Amino acid sequence: MSSPQPVRGTHDLLPEDFARHAYVQKVARDTAACFGYAEMATPIFEFTEIFARTMGETSDVVSKEMYSFESRGGESMTLRPEYTAGICRAFISNGLQQNVPFKVFAAGPMFRYERPQKGRQRQFHQIDVECIGAPEAKADIEVIAVGASILKKLDVMKNCKLEINTLGDTESRQSYRQALVDYFSDHKATLSEDSLGRLDRNPLRILDSKDKGDRALVEKAPIFTDYLNAFSSDFFAEVLEGLSLLGIEYHLNRRLVRGLDYYTHTAFEFVTDALGAQGAVIAGGRYDGLIETLGGKPTPGIGWAGGIERLAMLVDTPVQPERPVAVIPVGDAAEKVAAKLAYDLRQQGIAIEMAFKGNVGKRMKRANKLNARAAVLIGEDELAGEVCMLRDLDKGEQREVALGQLGAALAELV
Repeated sequence: MSSPQPVRGTHDLLPEDFARHAYVQKVARDTAACFGYAEMATPIFEFTEIFARTMGETSDVVSKEMYSFESRGGESMTLRPEYTAGICRAFISNGLQQNVPFKVFAAGPMFRYERPQKGRQRQFHQIDVECIGAPEAKADIEVIAVGASILKKLDVMKNCKLEINTLGDTESRQSYRQALVDYFSDHKATLSEDSLGRLDRNPLRILDSKDKGDRALVEKAPIFTDYLNAFSSDFFAEVLEGLSLLGIEYHLNRRLVRGLDYYTHTAFEFVTDALGAQGAVIAGGRYDGLIETLGGKPTPGIGWAGGIERLAMLVDTPVQPERPVAVIPVGDAAEKVAAKLAYDLRQQGIAIEMAFKGNVGKRMKRANKLNARAAVLIGEDELAGEVCMLRDLDKGEQREVALGQLGAALAELV
C-alpha cells in the first residue's frame, strides 16, 4: 500500500509554514485592531443559498467551484468560499443594525474547487476586513488604509501596488450596463461562448474575460467613468483625495470591475507580480446592496479579503520561533526536580525545552539545534545547595543562580 497523501489542492501546514501563516495573521489582526476592527468568526459552512444569492447563481464560484453537500436533514450546505457573505448574514441574524458602523476582522480557511496552482489551493486561508453601516467615503479610505498598513508592516508593500476604480452608484451602473450591452451586441460574432451568455445576464463580467478575442473587444469597450453621475464622481474624488492625504499611492485601473449588482462605488486590489503572473493579494470593494440581497434592511458596506498563502510567500524575513531555555538534569536524582522546575517556569510564560532522555552531551546538542537562548543545569551538588548553573549560550558565560531566583534571572536574559 502506498503512503497516504493529502487530498489534491490541500497541503499540510508544518511548523515552519504555520509560523509564517501565524505571523501574517498576527500582523493583520494587530493592525486591524489599531483601526478599531474587532475579531470575529462565522461557521465554516452556511446554507448554500447564502453564497448563491450573494455571489450570483451563474458565477463560476457558485456554478463550478463551491463545495456543497446535503445535510442529514436534506438541507443544502456549502463550505464557505469567502468570508463577506457569512459576516453579512451574521450581521442580520444577530440584529446588529443598531451597532453600526460594524467593524470586524476575521481569518480562517476557505474552500473552492479550482485548479491548484502556486499560492492557490482548494483549501486556502484568508484575512478579511469588513465595515458595515458606513456610507461615507471616509470608510472606503479607512478600509483601504488597513490593507496598506498590513502590507507595510509585513514589509511586502514594496512588491505591491494599489489599483482602484469606481463602479458608481446604481444609476451610473445602469447607464454603463446599457452601454456595454449596446457595444458588445454589435460584436456578438466575436464574443466567446461564455461572454455571449453573460451579455444579457451580467455584461460587466465580460470585462473580466480571459479569452483573447474578448480581451481585444474589451480594450475598445466604453469606460465606466464616462457614465458616472455627479454624486459618484464626487464620491470617488473624495476617496482618492483621502488616500493621497495618507500617502497611499494608487493607480487608476478603469477596467477593474465587480460583476454583481450589489457592488457600488469603490473597487480596489493590491496586486503583485513577485509571485509570477500578476495577481491580487488583497481585493475588495463597496457592496451597498449586499445586506438587502440577503433579506436585511438596506445597509451600506465595504471590505476586502487577502490571501494568507500569497502574503506568506511574499514575506522575506524568516519567522523566528521563540528561543527556548533548555533545562538539563545531570544524573537520575535531578530528573524529578528538573521536571518540576521546567513546569513552574512554563507557568511563568518562559518557553522551556526539556528532553525526555539522554546524557548531558546529547541534551546540549539538542538545545543548540533548537537555538536555545540559555541552559539550566542541575546536578547533585546544585540540588544540595538549592541552586542551578545558568549558562548563557550566546555569550558562553555561566553563573550560579538560586532556584528561587531562576525565573527572574531568565526573564532578564530572554
